[in-house]
Amino acid sequence: MKIGMIGLGRMGGNMVKRLLKDGHQVVVYDRTSKHVQDLVKEGAIGAQSMEDLVDKLPTPRVAWMMVPSGSATEETMEQLSARMTGGDILIDGGNSYFKDDVRRAALLKKKGIDYVDVGTSGGVWGLERGYCLMIGADPKVFKTIEPILKTLAPGKGTIEKTPRKNPATGTVEDGYLRCGPTGSGHFVKMIHNGVEYGMMQSLAEGFDIMKNANSKELPESLRFDLNLGEISEVWRRGSVVSSWLLDLIAIALSDNPALSEFEGYVPDSGEGRWTVQAAVEEAVSADVLSASLFARFRSRQSHTYAEKLLSAMRFQFGGHSENS
Repeated sequence: MKIGMIGLGRMGGNMVKRLLKDGHQVVVYDRTSKHVQDLVKEGAIGAQSMEDLVDKLPTPRVAWMMVPSGSATEETMEQLSARMTGGDILIDGGNSYFKDDVRRAALLKKKGIDYVDVGTSGGVWGLERGYCLMIGADPKVFKTIEPILKTLAPGKGTIEKTPRKNPATGTVEDGYLRCGPTGSGHFVKMIHNGVEYGMMQSLAEGFDIMKNANSKELPESLRFDLNLGEISEVWRRGSVVSSWLLDLIAIALSDNPALSEFEGYVPDSGEGRWTVQAAVEEAVSADVLSASLFARFRSRQSHTYAEKLLSAMRFQFGGHSENS
């Protein structure tokens, strides 16, 4: 397929490379011209503006936005849709609020433009591992863009099938899923990131407790000087808490067990807040997810080893600095 990609940062640029490797044609645009030039060298088609990008796509056009949520996505959508026509498809692969997706879809429908929201997880590792994709779209539109989704997703790989009476159907074992209508993809991704907050927080707190097991506040006979790097490594093997997050902890601790390059200031990117807000609106108890969000707020006032480890995990999976 031929697709336009707007936003060539850590994830967008790698997504373009993955698409190119699988034979797709990709027209690229970014406000930073160097990002465009670098991908042109890899085989992409460069565009000088969003209008130029739309003009270089065959009809019906498919354009994918990979820009920060909020005003950046809103402005990009407005500029692209002003140039697009009926039958075209506009995809938002960022971390937009699902209610904004529903509003945008209704707005674009008046022009005959189909809007798709794709919750995208994979971070800076996605080029090699593939991206877990959660899609909100009309079924026919989903089928149209499926070749792109199939390329970006991990595929079956070496993951063992889940033992079940009724075998999985559709695309889930390939790492992408149409969750439902517009808005549902980003809703599921929002909950995914809220859960991620809780998992990260519990791992970080556990390692913080182990780090302080040799505290002078404890009786000398009950103090333990533990090697956290080796503990993270042994937990990766056969443990019920083994996970990709634990893999990233092991990498971070092998590089620098003290995590001295991290201050422990932990931002939140919005999805955690939205998850808690959804829980409030649904009257669903979300004790752990709420606490993990509030812990990030507190980290901006004082810092613990747990928060340094949270920062280290964010850097490992997404390349996030402590101020982003």
